[in-house]
Amino acid sequence: MRVIVTAGHVDHGKSTLVRRLTGMEPDRWAEERRRGLTIDLGFAWTRIGDEDVAFVDVPGHERFVPNMLAGAGPAPAVLFVVAADEGWMPQSAEHLAALAAFGVRRGLLVVTKADRADPAATTAVALQEIAATSLGAVPSVAVSGTTGAGLDRLRVAIGELTAALPPPDPDADVRLWIDRAFTVSGAGTVVTGTLAAGTIAVGDELLLGAARVKVRGLQALGEPRDRVTAVARVAVNLRGTARGDVRRGDVLLTPGRWRTTAEFDVRLRGAAAADLHRELVLHLGTVAVPVRVRPLGTDTARLTTATALPLRTGDRGLVRDPGEHRIAAGFDVLDADPPALARRGAARARGRELAEPDLARTYLRRTGFVRAADFAVLGLPATGERVGEWYADPGRIAALRTRAAEIVAAWDSTAAGVPVEALRQRLGLPAPELVAPVVRGTGFEVAGGLVRRPGAGLAPAVEKALATVAKGLAEQPFRAPETDELRALGLGRRELAAAVRLGRLTAVADGVVLGPDVEERAAAELRRLPQPFTVSEARKALGSTRRVMIPLLERLDAAGRTEPLGDGTRRTRD
Repeated sequence: MRVIVTAGHVDHGKSTLVRRLTGMEPDRWAEERRRGLTIDLGFAWTRIGDEDVAFVDVPGHERFVPNMLAGAGPAPAVLFVVAADEGWMPQSAEHLAALAAFGVRRGLLVVTKADRADPAATTAVALQEIAATSLGAVPSVAVSGTTGAGLDRLRVAIGELTAALPPPDPDADVRLWIDRAFTVSGAGTVVTGTLAAGTIAVGDELLLGAARVKVRGLQALGEPRDRVTAVARVAVNLRGTARGDVRRGDVLLTPGRWRTTAEFDVRLRGAAAADLHRELVLHLGTVAVPVRVRPLGTDTARLTTATALPLRTGDRGLVRDPGEHRIAAGFDVLDADPPALARRGAARARGRELAEPDLARTYLRRTGFVRAADFAVLGLPATGERVGEWYADPGRIAALRTRAAEIVAAWDSTAAGVPVEALRQRLGLPAPELVAPVVRGTGFEVAGGLVRRPGAGLAPAVEKALATVAKGLAEQPFRAPETDELRALGLGRRELAAAVRLGRLTAVADGVVLGPDVEERAAAELRRLPQPFTVSEARKALGSTRRVMIPLLERLDAAGRTEPLGDGTRRTRD
């Protein structure tokens, strides 16, 4: 299916044209049909050549420009309609400005009411106006909705237009901007929109705001479907969603694949940043929200919206000045995860940064590390040095390797090495799995949860103290040394943690340590007891104390070696 939006001045015959092409009534409301005036978005479809073509019919009156923008926002192509007898009009100019601000690049000029006036002059003026925008040079067809003249040529031209549209990606993440929401008796809430990319299937789970919703049913072109692939006009029946919980401007998303933001940096089209009013209305997809504009450079700005939006680099929208009834500028999203602008001069510096050609490398250089999956979420191509599931900025990782070597070399020599988490925090790494790649090539290794020199052991004083502890545990393996005993031997938290990481001791609770094979030995002893047994019976059999026995039994439970029975007793498990 292909989707085309109509555009043009009020009463220039857009709805009549759609009606003649499809045989359907695009005006949905009784008031629209009574007044002969499109107020809200209308929808109709037909088959042209080998393709189904759906039309989004937008209102032309200046009072309903927000409704028009909701229809034009997601449109990949446009039929721009101008009446031969009236020619170029104010709303023609505003609709064209909106399409240019959205960056629409493909379209067709249709000069209607050719039975009332010679279309040549109107065609020449309209083509000249359109050529100066993102649409560029477009073909034109003159028609009469009254007599039907030119409609065959128009159908051919529409077929050529749709054939030239780029193929959509059926595997893309779903982002369905909602343009209608209503209730169907016996089915519940239904929403509609233009599916520009991706696939939706019955049974899918999608995000609506913060809530997960399930697709109960689907329709496209008035027919039930099990799945709908872009591009398509689609109606989605949502299970368990109240009609009051959804409205135009909401969006259905693939879970986990979109990041919402209320602050993002853009490149402006059609106006300088300094010329914009600071408070405007942003239109993107079908949403319209208040936005605050902060200039960064000549053609760059930071936009802050009243509502967080699911955005990616490359998204296009516009800002409108409702007080002056004009499109202020179009924009392209450059960064959906921008840095804070806290310092003096930060805005100007950010403007210079956004002028760099490689946005992905600029982002990576600023953040240092980016998950591979996050590049796609941000709408950026992956770049940098691949490090497992991450990409690293080469300059950042080189500096961190030098810093890591300094930290490990200077670490307290009483321990076997630097704990991985401690080094991660000192280096400011976003995840523990990045420590090993950063350490690689420094002469140190990651082993037993520590970063150390290869083959490095514990300091001699610590080894001597552990030998004393081991001797005591050999005689009484389930009687842990007291904290005062350990402290007297010079074994503090750091030394004990290092011994545990190296497998020299087992920590069964905070400050309670036993031998490395304590689980196996305890389970073997407990199997000799009559089953089931109590904590007291286990304590006596192992020659231990409650301070040790309770956490040790809980550890055995978690390991599946013993099983609590709910009445204070346990039994061993094979």
